[in-house]
Amino acid sequence: MEHHGKGIRSTPRIVVIGGGTGLSVMLRGLKEKPLDITAIVTVADDGGSSGILRNELQIPPPGDIRNVLMALADVEPLLTKLLKYRFPTGNGLAGHSLGNLMLAAMTDISGDFVTGVRELSRVLAVRGKVLPAAAHATVLNAEMSDGTIITGESMIPKVRGRIKRVFIEPSGVEPLPEAVEAIRSADAILIGPGSLYTSIMPNLLVPELAKALIESDAVKLFVCNVMTQPGETDGYSVSDHLEAIRHHVGQSLFHYVIVNNGEIPPEVLQKYAEEGAETVTVDYGELNGQGIKVVADRLVMFSTYLRHDAARLSHHIYQLVENWMSGKR
Repeated sequence: MEHHGKGIRSTPRIVVIGGGTGLSVMLRGLKEKPLDITAIVTVADDGGSSGILRNELQIPPPGDIRNVLMALADVEPLLTKLLKYRFPTGNGLAGHSLGNLMLAAMTDISGDFVTGVRELSRVLAVRGKVLPAAAHATVLNAEMSDGTIITGESMIPKVRGRIKRVFIEPSGVEPLPEAVEAIRSADAILIGPGSLYTSIMPNLLVPELAKALIESDAVKLFVCNVMTQPGETDGYSVSDHLEAIRHHVGQSLFHYVIVNNGEIPPEVLQKYAEEGAETVTVDYGELNGQGIKVVADRLVMFSTYLRHDAARLSHHIYQLVENWMSGKR
């Protein structure tokens, strides 16, 4: 494979790492920018449709990857609706999303999961590359502050305890070589938004991926969640999120952190409070003291729940990448 050197290129290469809904929302905005996107997505999910397919077909869980494929796909709105469709009834079908079943089928047709993802990407005219963090499913475990061990990504937040650390099995899981190569040749690496311990961390716990991240000289950006997540990040500030990543990876990674400073309506906050969530405090002093630059803007949209304003967030990300590559840091 031809290896391109670094330097100013017409299309900056960005690697986006995570999983969950937040990542998909952001990617919908990023794909509109002139960026060469590679998304590296967790394979630790064990709940719902993904968990059933994982157990019954012995394939990596397709859910997070399906969401990312849909976010980056260049297809008719009706096809997006079709891929999202969940069967409400039907023996063995109830609860499954059609997109998950298509990924499972493509895995069987093409012979393995990684090829299945690649082939479905082609069919859906995906802008960029979507890579599972590993070729095989991993199991996420959490050691809680009281020493108990919880097994399973979907079980960890349900305990509503304080997480001391998370770890994956098998511990020495091999990453996809393409994922390592994507990190090595990236101009920018973007982590978040998403569940800190159950969507983001499983990727960073793949030893070779973590090593490639540490060694990369790309600009590294962290998009922080706007709200805390019950059972995962109760009471966390922005710097607590970064500290948790530092604790698991072994050193600080980020040059920039992107945060929301927009007002959130009281009725929306109340809805979150009822579920045990609150806004993540932006502790500017602590972040500045660590040498991390904070980019703050009104980055949320709200209906019933909050989500990132994909267009505005993507604008900031693109500007940071452009500035970094042209030496304006």
